[in-house]
Amino acid sequence: MAHPKHKISKSRRDKRRTHKKLRAPSLVPCPQCHEPKRPHYVCLNCGTYKGQPIIAIKES
Repeated sequence: MAHPKHKISKSRRDKRRTHKKLRAPSLVPCPQCHEPKRPHYVCLNCGTYKGQPIIAIKES
């Protein structure tokens, strides 16, 4: 099994890992119901996309 020839410092190791992180999804208000939704997705609250009804939402 291969072994590293030199010790990798914590700084160098952490610089390599800077892109491995999670971030919260961006949200925009729906133009019809003003609930937060993901951009370029159908609103799950009212079922519209670009002002057009796409999916039927059950009224409870």
